[in-house]
Order: sequence, then C-alpha cells, then structure tokens
Amino acid sequence: MSRTQWTIHSEHVVDENRHIRLSTVDIELPDGVKFTQYVARLPRCAMTLVLNDRREVLLMYRHRFIIDRWVWELPGGYVDHAEDIAVAAAREVEEETGWRPNTMEHLVAFQPSIGTLDQPQEIYLARGAELTDTAPDINEAEDIRWIPLTEAVEMIDRGEIVGAATVVAVYRALSLSAR
Repeated sequence: MSRTQWTIHSEHVVDENRHIRLSTVDIELPDGVKFTQYVARLPRCAMTLVLNDRREVLLMYRHRFIIDRWVWELPGGYVDHAEDIAVAAAREVEEETGWRPNTMEHLVAFQPSIGTLDQPQEIYLARGAELTDTAPDINEAEDIRWIPLTEAVEMIDRGEIVGAATVVAVYRALSLSAR
C-alpha cells in the first residue's frame, strides 16, 4: 500500500502561551489542492477514573462556559512540563476532589480531535481512594459524587457526561469490568 502525505509549506504562530499554541498551516494535498488550516496545540492532559470497591466512579459536577452547560467529568488537568504523568493525574484528583488515589494504572491514551487539535490525553484508573484533609478547589466543581459505573453510562446517554475523556474512560472501564 502506498502512502500519500500532505505537504506542509509553512506554519505561522497566531498566538502562544503556556496553555495553547494557535497557528495557521499552509497545506498541499497529494492532488495539488492547497489550503490554510488552523491548528491548536495544547499541553498533555492527565485524568483519572477513580473506581471504588462498589464499582462507583468519582465524578465532578461543573459548569463549562465554552459550551455553557453543567456536566459531570473526571478530575484531571494539564501535566506540568517534566512531571510524571501518573503523578500529575493523582495530584489533580486530590486537588480537585479531596480524595487521594490508592493505585494508579494507565487506562488509555488518545487524541480528542486530530483534524485541528493536538492535545494528548492520558487516562489512568485508580482502584480506591482515601479522603484527605485537602479541601476541594471551589473553582473546579459544584459537586463531587461517587456514581455507579453503570449509572455513568446512562448519564452519557442522557447527555450529562459529554467530555471526550470522561466518555472514553467510562466505556473503557466498563469493557474491562466485563472481562
């Protein structure tokens, strides 16, 4: 099988800070068609699906102003430059929820929208967690709850969970528990 690739002629940075690099890229397709594509590059994110002995998932209820909706999500956030990804994922759980994961196991890695966005997502599975004295960040969530894994699947169906990382993690955990 032969592979044809797109030709990149140039890339121009439109804006850049520690959270995003937005650029335009001049592309040529194998058939000669040329166009300009916007490309956004964001730092690696680490999220954790915390699952307790009762097969409940730790979720956060938060408002996402970009889509102007209240949704349920996994705890997670950006990985600091040289930070170990599993350490970052565990740190985010504790900062955002007040729970400290007992174990960390890599669950899945993916890119949410590879046509325009480069944002590596790493999801970890934590089996169990201990409540700490750390107060959850009030800027992160309105509510934090343990929700049965099967109920989380129903929440996806009802549109209460819409974030790609949470959807992927819930279905991946469900597939693992079915084995």
